[in-house]
Amino acid sequence: MNSTIAGLIIRRIGIMLVSLVIVAFAVFAATELLPGDVAQILLGQSATPEAVAGLRKAMHLDQPAVLRFLHWLAGLVTGDFGRSYANNRDVADLISGRLVNSLKLGAVTTLFSVPLSLFLGVTAAMFRGSFYDRLVSVFTVTVISVPEFMVATLAVLIFAVYLGWLPALSFANEVHGLGELLRVYAMPVITLSFVVSAQMIRMTRAAVIDTINTPYVEMALLKGATRRRMVMRHALPNALGPIANAMALSLSYLLGGVIIVETIFNYPGVAKLMVDAVATRDLPLIQTCAMLFCLSYLLLILIADVIAIASNPRLRQ
Repeated sequence: MNSTIAGLIIRRIGIMLVSLVIVAFAVFAATELLPGDVAQILLGQSATPEAVAGLRKAMHLDQPAVLRFLHWLAGLVTGDFGRSYANNRDVADLISGRLVNSLKLGAVTTLFSVPLSLFLGVTAAMFRGSFYDRLVSVFTVTVISVPEFMVATLAVLIFAVYLGWLPALSFANEVHGLGELLRVYAMPVITLSFVVSAQMIRMTRAAVIDTINTPYVEMALLKGATRRRMVMRHALPNALGPIANAMALSLSYLLGGVIIVETIFNYPGVAKLMVDAVATRDLPLIQTCAMLFCLSYLLLILIADVIAIASNPRLRQ
């Protein structure tokens, strides 16, 4: 790795850290603007003003917002995420179990959507201009146009209500075999795959076509190489960098779709935990979950940038 690539990667990491601090401020400010008094909500409407004031002092809500933000930011850096207002438990303990379920859902979705997207994107580029290519293009445009909550709702109506093939709710703890795994994850994975696959197919197709149009690949075709050999032996290896970049960018869309999917299917993940925390005004839990999603998104963007930098042939010279 030369100094130019190393410098660009270090710069991207610095930008990510600065972005993370800005996002932390935005998350804290947004939760502060939520309506209602946390102490009043926890104690109920019948609580006396003295009891409300005492609880606010115990939870340090009487301190200025700037001090509470700095204290919360220091806790994030040291791994102390605070205690949940509603459950009186460490936020880290509440998130740890849910995080495993969200990672399982993301892993199953990735294992399903990535090979399918690569196959459709590469074959569409291989047969560019054919009926198959147009069919894949129509499919991707249609998928992009339909929001994930609509896909999830239609999946529940068709496969759970009318056909009765799959459960309407997904409980990750009830998996005891391959059959149960398919039943539990089928509809959430299909819905999330709609979110990531369309972009991945389009970007993979574009990356392979750009490589096909290069002179050395066209020369291989003129020398008698078949279309399949031209793509698999010459174009695809040189398009792996842009394709990996496309995969990292596309998988970042999982973070937005998973909130809707976990809510609709009642999947016990981090996103569902955050939605429930909003209902109870559990600020430490909301803030930590939001930061976890933001960190995951920024890491995926960083990976995409690093892949793009490392795969750029002009920087390797």
